[in-house]
Amino acid sequence: MKIITTILGDIAPSELGFCQSHEHLCIAGTGNFPVKGEERIDDPEKSREEAALYRKAGGDALVDAQPVGCGRGAVMLRDISQKSGIRIIASTGFHKMIYYPEGHWIYTARTDDLARLFIEELREGMYLDGDRAYPQKKGIGRAGQIKTALDSEGLTPRYQKLFAAAAAAAKVSGCALMVHIEKGSDPLGLSDYLFKQGLALERLIFCHLDRAVADTAVHRELCARGITLEYDTVGRPKYHDDDREAALITEMLEAGYEKQILLSLDTTRARLRSYGGTPGLSYILESFIPLLRRRGISDSQIGTFFKENPARIFAKTNKPKNFNEVS
Repeated sequence: MKIITTILGDIAPSELGFCQSHEHLCIAGTGNFPVKGEERIDDPEKSREEAALYRKAGGDALVDAQPVGCGRGAVMLRDISQKSGIRIIASTGFHKMIYYPEGHWIYTARTDDLARLFIEELREGMYLDGDRAYPQKKGIGRAGQIKTALDSEGLTPRYQKLFAAAAAAAKVSGCALMVHIEKGSDPLGLSDYLFKQGLALERLIFCHLDRAVADTAVHRELCARGITLEYDTVGRPKYHDDDREAALITEMLEAGYEKQILLSLDTTRARLRSYGGTPGLSYILESFIPLLRRRGISDSQIGTFFKENPARIFAKTNKPKNFNEVS
């Protein structure tokens, strides 16, 4: 039996609906993770209002891609979901190390401890971010995916430790493993590494290649290996315009990878309408999908990006494994 874990509980994949696969509705600062004002997303009412606008435009679900230990705000996400009706798939895992201040527990945690932490968040409940050296209190909903990040420094020992922990948790849980791909990094090399860790590449989501990797041959090679790509350079003119984004999507469709594309916005405070930003969480529904239609992309293909593909990749088999089976 396949299930998707949202912050309010498990659902059948058919219940997910329209889903943007990489967003942010909460990035709150703590002693372990200070956040600058322009990056902070911490007003429960404003974030709930943003989710409600998305719901009104036709959104049913989203993935919040902020992992444990860096301002995720599990309680706030739970409350947003309850009040807005938007299904939220929350994340465990890790981000780029540049985001963690000196003294953060992630620097000294061992691989096995990290893997167990991620698994506990996926199975038992998410920990609360706080000022302690290591997360202490859990029980606020469960995470539904593992978020990770490949930085331009590559698979140095500290990143190998983190990815080994994430791969172990993915194998135990059956959850998808999402990877932030930084410009200048080596996504093909990471896919080789994760394959050697015993991870099925069909369970991987590589994000941001539409702005991080200009060579679309790399995109096609990753898809040929079974990896799903999440594109989110939509409504972001500092990178490129929406016509270029639509052209990239068309190129991938022509290459035969319709079932390996997810789309989203990767929202920041400056891109949330309720915080005074633009274009807003509902931009894809209101503006970008009409553009895709004008470019000849069918409603069936659009449904694949936003409904069928998320329902498949974020689903897991409800068959628990023991950590010792894969560690």
